[in-house]
Amino acid sequence: MDFDILVARCGKSVGLKGCLKLIIYTDFVDIFKLNNVFLCKNKLLTLESFNPHQNSVKFLEINTVDDAKSFTSYELYTTRDITFKMCKLDSDEFFWFDIVGLDIIDNGVLLGVVEDIERIGHIDYLIVRTNMNKFNKPKSFMIPYIDRYITNVDLDKKIIYTKDSISILYAS
Repeated sequence: MDFDILVARCGKSVGLKGCLKLIIYTDFVDIFKLNNVFLCKNKLLTLESFNPHQNSVKFLEINTVDDAKSFTSYELYTTRDITFKMCKLDSDEFFWFDIVGLDIIDNGVLLGVVEDIERIGHIDYLIVRTNMNKFNKPKSFMIPYIDRYITNVDLDKKIIYTKDSISILYAS
């Protein structure tokens, strides 16, 4: 199994029994169900409990404060299989890993490829690596993932259709 989906970063230790505070990167906290397995620091960790109000976890393999402290700042990963099983999407919702790598087309012009996604506040931004450097434009730019700019996402064709995002590129 490939543990390649980043879901959280381990924060400070909490309490005396080896709990960890999490900085959660997923919208789907259902991923933190009992007995789910995660990869952190090249170790498989089995979830014993999750407190959604404090964003803290207890893993079966971590039982002391010192053990917990050794995981501080490390990233926590899950698999695509677990993600698909635990996280249900509405229509017009997509996982970030489905979006990264898609082409961005605005009015028939290929602007570039989604290189990454960053959340700023409550809005996700597509970080687009552009192929338009011949016009002395930046190597990448950001498009807010909102209806004003995103018109359609076609996973089969691997294309995100946008409107007015070319103006963001030229304003950069």
